Amino acid sequence: MAGGGFRVLHLVRPFLSVLPEVQTADRKVPFREKVLYTVVSLFIFLVCSQLPLYGIHSSSGSDPFYWMRVILASNRGTVMELGITPIVTSGLVMQLLAGSKIIEVDNNVKEDRALLNGAQKLLGVMITIGEAVAYVLSGMYGDVRSLGAGNAILIIVQLFFAGIIVICLDELLQKGYGLGSGISLFIATNICENIIWKAFSPTTINSGRGAEFEGAVIALFHLLITRTDKVRALREAFYRTNLPNVTNLLATVLVFLIVIYFQGFRVVLPVRSRSARGQQGSYPIKLFYTSNMPIILQSALVSNLYFISQLLHKRYSANFLVQLLGKWKESEYSQSGQLIPVGGLVYYITPPSSLGDVAANPFHALFYLTFMLTACALFSKTWIEVSGSSARDVAKQLKEQQMVMPGHRESNLQKELNRYIPTAAAFGGICIGALTVVADFMGAIGSGTGILLAVTIIYQYFETFDKERASELGFFGF
Repeated sequence: MAGGGFRVLHLVRPFLSVLPEVQTADRKVPFREKVLYTVVSLFIFLVCSQLPLYGIHSSSGSDPFYWMRVILASNRGTVMELGITPIVTSGLVMQLLAGSKIIEVDNNVKEDRALLNGAQKLLGVMITIGEAVAYVLSGMYGDVRSLGAGNAILIIVQLFFAGIIVICLDELLQKGYGLGSGISLFIATNICENIIWKAFSPTTINSGRGAEFEGAVIALFHLLITRTDKVRALREAFYRTNLPNVTNLLATVLVFLIVIYFQGFRVVLPVRSRSARGQQGSYPIKLFYTSNMPIILQSALVSNLYFISQLLHKRYSANFLVQLLGKWKESEYSQSGQLIPVGGLVYYITPPSSLGDVAANPFHALFYLTFMLTACALFSKTWIEVSGSSARDVAKQLKEQQMVMPGHRESNLQKELNRYIPTAAAFGGICIGALTVVADFMGAIGSGTGILLAVTIIYQYFETFDKERASELGFFGF
């Protein structure tokens, strides 16, 4: 307890009394009650996602955070503008600090865990305030001088309280009252909402060929009913460009099924208790060992590169180095003046829009494929080291639980785990990257990244549901 890291962590103690906190459930919460808490939390998040910010002058024009919205569960111009950004960022920072031993934490000591959670929450609150101020000062809601001090402070306060609500909802679910975590729930909901909207949206858009329905399914029926040439109507419904089409929808369903199939791939290592004779168990090592973390980290990296490149392009578009990083132009199909990359590094790490685009620009497709596979594999291998899920960490946990592998000496436990875990992490990361690329090349709705996140999170929720239901006697009618 005398390490320097602990002294750093103890600086959080005075703030614990003022930070919002959800008490850990002091009883076993019934399954039905957990479902109710989860649904209510989701309802609050969805309401906040539709509640417009009061006092803003404008939220039109190019959105520099457009590329991050899918993984941050945020909605522009609403009180949920920041989404889960503060809580994800604070979690990653604390995980990295703890994993790299800059802050020493003993997970077996209750006080240390409480201090680490408090530090993460305090950092999340500070990031919420910092980002709210940065959004206002950057002119995202109109010129700061025209906004006025009163409106500027009001916007910051709204974003701050929305950030606190997200932190509390996530804590509520993780403290035993609900299922899973708020972060996963909100990301999956945001992505699924996007896919459903693009499939069934009743909004009409005029792209030069008359009014068309945005939703792919509604557009299919509308074209079949209104067009006399049914074959041409079908061809347009399946292959229309710049709006969701039926081919995109079928590609999305196919990717969903492929990812679910891969979720079942695992190696199960037998373990038994050294203290309790006859007590057998197993330690499963999944193909997607690091789950969706590689794709979240890769998306965050790319999004930050987009943001930096776009800001530099606006001010120094003639600079050679800025052009090397990325060239941008306004999309001819966007009604809000959204910028899209057309050159430089950011263009090559952007997915091709379709198989036709892949055929037209094979080098772009090859570069994107190489980048995705390499980045996901590296992030996956790095994550197991900093998140406490490496072979060394797992061996230590099994030893503490007095579990051994039959036919292996205790000293060989780490060596045996090393045969599987680093391979599963790297190969699983490559598979996740490859599936993302396939989804992007096929033009799946919601981007490959979004679909991968949605499927892995939904699958985790199904596993949690099964586990919770199995622990309830009689299943309470579910």
